[in-house]
Amino acid sequence: MVNPVNTEKMIVPKVDESASGIKGELTFDDKVVQKIIGIALEEIDGLLTVDGGFFSNIAEKLVNTDNVTSGIHAEVGKKQVAVDMDVVVEYGKDIKDIYKQMKELISEQVGKMTHLDVIEVNVNVVDIKTKAEFEEEQETVQDKVTHVASSTGEYISKQADKAKKGISKGVDKADEALEPRVE
Repeated sequence: MVNPVNTEKMIVPKVDESASGIKGELTFDDKVVQKIIGIALEEIDGLLTVDGGFFSNIAEKLVNTDNVTSGIHAEVGKKQVAVDMDVVVEYGKDIKDIYKQMKELISEQVGKMTHLDVIEVNVNVVDIKTKAEFEEEQETVQDKVTHVASSTGEYISKQADKAKKGISKGVDKADEALEPRVE
């Protein structure tokens, strides 16, 4: 009896032990695949952000972060990947087209870098915003504090200069007062 041919795509090939004599296994942390996806999604026009939920958004508002994995949940197996995420899309854009682009790009990039099959991409659109609304909301607390500190520093510097001038004038007058008026 002939064994049936296995048509299942072998994503992480077994190392030919006879050729190299080295045994081992290649695995990927979920965060590695999440990062591949996060970087890939930056190319999609009309996708404003992957939303990491309330607490993630609070953290991002407090400090400037470049965390491309925020809001991306990936389940990584030995051969396959499933992805879930909530997104914010730009108002006026074709959401179905954005979703199609996301699936294609995620599958392409994850496959190219890891040889894993992306079997599922679940996207939940949680908000739609204009580009202007989105950019306005991106100013973080850190940005605001930096701006306030900068303006406060300028104000203090101006006040210090005025004080120095005032003290200098006062010292000049004091010097005049110490000089004898008569000879």
